[in-house]
Amino acid sequence: MIHYSTKNRSVQPEIMDEFELQGDEMKQVLTDLKNVNKWLGGNNISIKGISKLLPEYTKAQTITILDVGCGDGEILRACARFAKNAGYNFELIGVDANAFILEEARRRSTDFQNITFLEKDVFSAEMKDLKYDIVLCTLFLHHFSNKDVHILVQRFIDQSQLGVVVNDLHRSRLAFWLFKMVSYFIIKTSIARTDGLISVARGFKRKELESLSKEISNSTSVIGWKWAFRYSWILKKVRNEQQ
Repeated sequence: MIHYSTKNRSVQPEIMDEFELQGDEMKQVLTDLKNVNKWLGGNNISIKGISKLLPEYTKAQTITILDVGCGDGEILRACARFAKNAGYNFELIGVDANAFILEEARRRSTDFQNITFLEKDVFSAEMKDLKYDIVLCTLFLHHFSNKDVHILVQRFIDQSQLGVVVNDLHRSRLAFWLFKMVSYFIIKTSIARTDGLISVARGFKRKELESLSKEISNSTSVIGWKWAFRYSWILKKVRNEQQ
């Protein structure tokens, strides 16, 4: 049973967070998630968010983008295509804790020389060694409690040069029931259908994101609602005099 609450974010874990999905089932789930994100315009939201942070750089400079919880690397491939068409020089790094998913990500990204993948826990000390300009969180933060979201986003702001782009779900009863109805027609795996509903229940209200943004130091935030039931949360780094 999947519980939805208008008042509070769900704490129910997603199936993909509970075990190391692998094999053909993993590949189909990743394909389902990629297709849903593509059909609902998710990639464009992330890329437009990145574009908001790019004007500080000239196209001659290398821009390093870190995608946390990268999955099969679909958003990184979309970023690589955008950079090629727009004349930017992107170095793209995907981080995920699931080795099996990263193996599939590498297989699907063989044509992209500027994409690399690393197996890391985002809370590990090793993450502090990474250097990047922009952090991309696409359908990632809803996996965590508000406390952990604050910890992660503050770390990303502190270590980045430009800021953080968040593309995540709007917790809405309408979105929950719409997904429940249409998922049987567009998603093949029961895991992706179940996790999709849990994801919506774990999503955010605008007031929750606004409250979190006030807690993130050294940044300015812009939050916007996007179709289909997404929030774009762009945090631009503000350097203090001691930095």
